Order: sequence, then structure tokens, then C-alpha cells
Amino acid sequence: MADDAHARLARALWRIYRRAERPIPTDGNLPWQDPAFSERMLREHLDSSHGAASRATPERKLQLDWLWPKLGLRPAGRLLDLTCGPGLYAVELARRGVQVTGIDFSPAGIAHARALAAREGVADHCRFLQVDVRAMTPEPDSFDAAMLLYGQLAVFDRDDAARLLREIARDLAPWGRLCVELLDTAHLDREDSSWWFTDDTGLWGDGPFLYLGERFWDDRAQKSLERYHIVHLESGAADEVILCDHAYSIAQARSLLLDAGFATVDVYPGWDGVPLYDATEWVVYVATR
Repeated sequence: MADDAHARLARALWRIYRRAERPIPTDGNLPWQDPAFSERMLREHLDSSHGAASRATPERKLQLDWLWPKLGLRPAGRLLDLTCGPGLYAVELARRGVQVTGIDFSPAGIAHARALAAREGVADHCRFLQVDVRAMTPEPDSFDAAMLLYGQLAVFDRDDAARLLREIARDLAPWGRLCVELLDTAHLDREDSSWWFTDDTGLWGDGPFLYLGERFWDDRAQKSLERYHIVHLESGAADEVILCDHAYSIAQARSLLLDAGFATVDVYPGWDGVPLYDATEWVVYVATR
């Protein structure tokens, strides 16, 4: 390793050694829009050996079969898929005749979604936009249904989450429905913890790296903060990434949806019995405008 890389590595390790005991409260800086990170995240979405980024195809089909009547979906219906990732749900719904608009930060995810729609012959049923869902252009009464799956609402701060839900309510037609999936607070890990590993490929890099992870629970704010230090061993470069997840009880989530302008909220703990490998960890909300 060159001397300058040694020096960078030493500085990175000293920064970790001198880190604050707990991270400053924040709502995260995961680099969703970074092209290299986006490509690595796409690999995780498409890796069927785990469900850390996207559920496996058989489980997605079970979810969509459940969502079809709950959201009142039908051929030619209009669906807004928020944080759509690589379009795995959106394209399948388009194959069933739904007109889908998918929105996501990730350049690689959106590129894959567009290519997948073209391969499946449903590009004319799909519109994919690379944009922060919090900055989407208002389209009042433009959709019959919307979905925000796999806990993605929880990564936004509470004010942003409330604004986003109000915007979704405005974008839905009268009697339109929204599905939101959030972690069941009974299954939240409220213990502080730390862990580490080394690897030479994966979400955090494509060369040898050292990963140091820390998790903190903020009881006052009812949210978890995870701080990751990733040291790239060949170059000595280091990244610090913080991920935040807000916890919502069933009562809090219902109030959030009702305050956003929805008239009713139906609650389905454990995915209403849909046999997903982690179903018991989730609560699904179907809100009607």
C-alpha cells in the first residue's frame, strides 16, 4: 500500500477512535443517489438468496394477490408506487393491466425498472421517475391507489412523513386507497449494540473493506440510529453512514394517516396471515381517502 494510502487509513482509524459516543440525532445520509452505491443496492434487490432489500418473487406474488382486492386494483387502474426500487412490484402490476407510476431516488433502480418494463412488454403501462418522493410534483386526483412498502415511510423524519402522506392523499382520487407497511413496535430491538465484519464485495464496496456498525435507540424520539463506518483498506478512504428508523405504534400510524386526510384506516397485523417469512414483524395499513 502506498504511503498516502497508509496515511489515509491511519487518519480514518483515528477518526473512528475519536468518534462521538453517540451520533448526533439525524434522519440519515444513506447515499441513495450515488451511482456506485445505487448499483450495489440494485444487486442486493435482485439477490434472491435474502430478503434484506426486496422480498423473493414468490412472496411478492402473495403480497400482490392480497393487495389486489384491498387496494381495489383493476386493469386500467392507476397506481402510485412510492420508493419503487427496481420496479419488481410495479412491473408485475403492469403485467396485470394496471397503469403504474413508480418513484425512487436510485438511478440504477429506475434504470432497471424501465428496462424490466420494456423486456416484459409493459413499458406503455409504466412511468418511472427518478426523484425524491418528498419532492414529487403534485398530481391531484391522479391515482386510484398508492403503496409505500417495506417500512420506507419510517426512514423519513416525522414532519416529512406527515407531509408525504398529505401529498399522497391529495394525489388519490376520491375513495382512493393507500397501503403502508411499517414495523410492529413489539418487534423493535431497543438495545444498543455494535458489530463488525470484513468483506471484499457487497453493498458497502467492491474491494476489501472493514465495516463497523453501531446501533442506538433514542427512547425520547422513538427511533433507532445506526452508524456505519466503512474503511476501504486499499485506498484508506472511509465513509460514515447513518440510517434512521422511526417507530410508529398502531395508534400513532392510524392518527398520522387520518390527520393526512384519509377517512378510514384498516389495520392488518402480521400481513393478515399472508405467509411471508417475516410477516409477524410488520403491520399493514390500508387507508381510504
